[in-house]
Amino acid sequence: RIQCREENISPACPRAGHSTPSSSRMEPTDRVVPADANTDCPGSNAEAAGKSAACAGCPNQEACATAPTGVDPDVVAISERLANVKYKILVLSGKGGVGKSTFAAQLAYGLAARGRDVGLLDIDICGPSAPIMFGQQGQDVHKSNSGWSPVYVKDNLAVMSIGFLLPNADDAVIWRGPRKNGLIKQFLKDTEWGTLDYLVVDAPPGTSDEHLSIVQYLKQAGIDGALVITTPQEVAMADVRKELSFCAKVGVPVIGVVENMSGLSVPVHGPQLRFSAGAHGPDVTEQVKAVLAAHLPHLSTQAAALTAHVDVFQASRGGAARMCETAGVPFLGCVPLDPAIAAAAEAGRSLFPDEDEADPDTLHAMNSTSFTAVKAIVDGVVRGMEGQS
Repeated sequence: RIQCREENISPACPRAGHSTPSSSRMEPTDRVVPADANTDCPGSNAEAAGKSAACAGCPNQEACATAPTGVDPDVVAISERLANVKYKILVLSGKGGVGKSTFAAQLAYGLAARGRDVGLLDIDICGPSAPIMFGQQGQDVHKSNSGWSPVYVKDNLAVMSIGFLLPNADDAVIWRGPRKNGLIKQFLKDTEWGTLDYLVVDAPPGTSDEHLSIVQYLKQAGIDGALVITTPQEVAMADVRKELSFCAKVGVPVIGVVENMSGLSVPVHGPQLRFSAGAHGPDVTEQVKAVLAAHLPHLSTQAAALTAHVDVFQASRGGAARMCETAGVPFLGCVPLDPAIAAAAEAGRSLFPDEDEADPDTLHAMNSTSFTAVKAIVDGVVRGMEGQS
């Protein structure tokens, strides 16, 4: 069911100076410069790419020199296809496992709950998560003469992912860069999104083929900003700094950074939290709850939402807030690691359901500090894009 063409995509080529990302949309004339390029790289999309003196010794020189020059007609076609999309947002992270896809899905859900028309494009070709995150496993993409129809989660929320095209969901996608790039181009050029307020693009971790491709292919349509996800510890932020550098080099403005998994938040009366006498001792959960009920009767019920907080990942260098201050980009806030959010992702549920859709687990999540944090960040994205107070 997968139909795509291999493309001759030249890897970008920068080591341009780092600058603070601007708040304006990326313009079509911006250079595309890869992370392993020479200092004075003209950009892989320039006429001099691979041919100027600055390209000597660059690992991308041959690819840039042999790539087609001039305006790619497919880039024009993509711009025309997305002409009715108001805002295009990339969700990025230099590090894997930080909850980027979970946050991208809840961002799409949250925007849709605010009455916006939303599309989510999953360009993680080797590890697509969207079918699970939106509860749409087993759904098919329908193709017509006018293009591909995305999978609709609800009337104002559509999703496209390679996960809908695989004959078997457990099949590995073992593709080199050009073939992955070709499918991303086809997603952008052939998917019938219609009129959208937001197109959220969920990218894989890193700063490689998929990231360069999405920037190149959207250079005429324009990218309105990137939402960057990290966790508090330095091992994650070291790679997220590279993602911020990537955004600066290719001219993608950063909407802001979210510190995800910022401590563990667990309801004391929920089923996830157990107490034991020592690491391997007997379970004393009921005894602990009885003590709490005796001494804190007003907080002894499920409805009271007494919550335990634990710092799982130490912010050894000040966390995302300090990183943002140093990089000169907005810090949007912290989201605790919450089992309720993980359960929603596993079940393909929204944290922002309509009243008649909310089950007990979701209603509990909506009363948590984690939900409050996610909602505040979604509100911040809307204000940043639409200029709302």
